[in-house]
Amino acid sequence: MAENMFLFWGSGSIPCWKPMIVLEEKGFGGYKNKLITFSNKEHKGEDVLKLNPRGQVPTFKDGDIVVNESNAICEYLECTYTDKGTQLIPTDKAKRARVLQRMHEAAANMQQKLVLDLLYYFFQTKEEDRKEEEVAKKVEAAKEELDRWEAYLGETKAFVAGPDFSMADVWFYPFIAFSVRMGLELEKFPNMKAYYDKVTARPSVQKSWPPHWKEEPAKFSPFKGRI
Repeated sequence: MAENMFLFWGSGSIPCWKPMIVLEEKGFGGYKNKLITFSNKEHKGEDVLKLNPRGQVPTFKDGDIVVNESNAICEYLECTYTDKGTQLIPTDKAKRARVLQRMHEAAANMQQKLVLDLLYYFFQTKEEDRKEEEVAKKVEAAKEELDRWEAYLGETKAFVAGPDFSMADVWFYPFIAFSVRMGLELEKFPNMKAYYDKVTARPSVQKSWPPHWKEEPAKFSPFKGRI
């Protein structure tokens, strides 16, 4: 099956990383793929645009079926290949409800509080134009969000939705890994630190780890000393 799959992806992209973890968890390692370079605008290349008119990655093909958008690819793979590899969305109603809740909670709130509000502020605002009161407000909101997940992990003592690795972890973990690269100090969040170490060691995560993270340290650590 993997030989019929093709993924366009970018290194270090949270949206790209999520379906890559799912592909590994479902046992589809070895799928065909192309690593694109954002700085060269390869995501706007003809080979991507003919499948995804928005010119975005991840862009995914399974035979003649094209699925774009990170979360859609994840759900497609789980729904289509439920019997393969790790079951990422439980069939039990109560467990399924918890996983779905945490999936969408992570997608909405971690992305908003840590990436769109805080990280993008540093990326898009010149240092001389940054307002400390604005930074402090965004940092506090990010801390509150992290504290919430710290509490969740304190309850489960394992993964974000319970004792088993699930799609909720696929959607949550890359935000934490990216934040650590941006300077997040997990010693302040002991439950999250234990969780981060455990998930980082999973074969699916190791096999899909952003290659340029292995080769070079982050050039910018805006979270360091702030969160």
